[in-house]
Amino acid sequence: MERPAWAPQGIDITVPSVSRMYDFYLGGSHNFEVDREAARKAMEFMPGLPKIMQANRAFMCRAVRYAVSEGINQFLDIGSGIPTFGNVHEVAQAADPEARVAYVDHDPVAVAHSRVVLEGNERAVIAAADLRNPQGIVKSPEITGLLDLDRPVALLLVAVLHFIEDSDDPQTAVAELREALAPGSLIVITHASYEGIPLAPEEAGGTVDVYRNIRSPLVMRTRDEVTRFFEGYAMVEPGLVSMPNWRPDTPLAPEHEDPFAFSGFAGVGRKA
Repeated sequence: MERPAWAPQGIDITVPSVSRMYDFYLGGSHNFEVDREAARKAMEFMPGLPKIMQANRAFMCRAVRYAVSEGINQFLDIGSGIPTFGNVHEVAQAADPEARVAYVDHDPVAVAHSRVVLEGNERAVIAAADLRNPQGIVKSPEITGLLDLDRPVALLLVAVLHFIEDSDDPQTAVAELREALAPGSLIVITHASYEGIPLAPEEAGGTVDVYRNIRSPLVMRTRDEVTRFFEGYAMVEPGLVSMPNWRPDTPLAPEHEDPFAFSGFAGVGRKA
């Protein structure tokens, strides 16, 4: 397999990547056939995966605009993935040209491509780090050099926590990040769940198996389990809901919506 120019040396391009599969679902071009093959296999069990990812991206954009409307112009996006249209810095800086955005990812392709996309943008950076090591994030020179953690920050954990297994204690990682943030900060979360998926759990479980087989386990959590990630935050209305139901730009017409878009949960919390 020929290595494209945008793929950094040292990565195994024969192994599927969650971030490159996500890029494929959104119609991006920074993925390999091995990623597309795994994504298509997942879609055999859950054909609505691209719609779920689109709903996820649309929610993220609304949450970023909400944060700016609340006077927050600093963003920490962990598990940011490969940049595609409608990134956090594009949305935030369109709403506030002074907005500062720090991306974090542990995928070398996501980091390398982000550096190319962000070149020349003095108010956006990418740090190579892992959610499972929150202190490594908040103390990284890229983050501390751009964000003032003594002022409110919008922390984005969008479609990332469901790739952290319970054995890695994501609850503690999120709590450590909360403690590093100033009062008034926001947390923005989306999370996969069997709840809301228009399939029987055993059918949707086929997709979970695909991710497990590529050594990126997809952890489907319940509403109560997702709610616990918001401990220490006051939920912003309308609370923890499906992604399209969080402050939609226009009234929803359920009969015209793809039912897969309502899979899983989304919410925003504010630190007191």
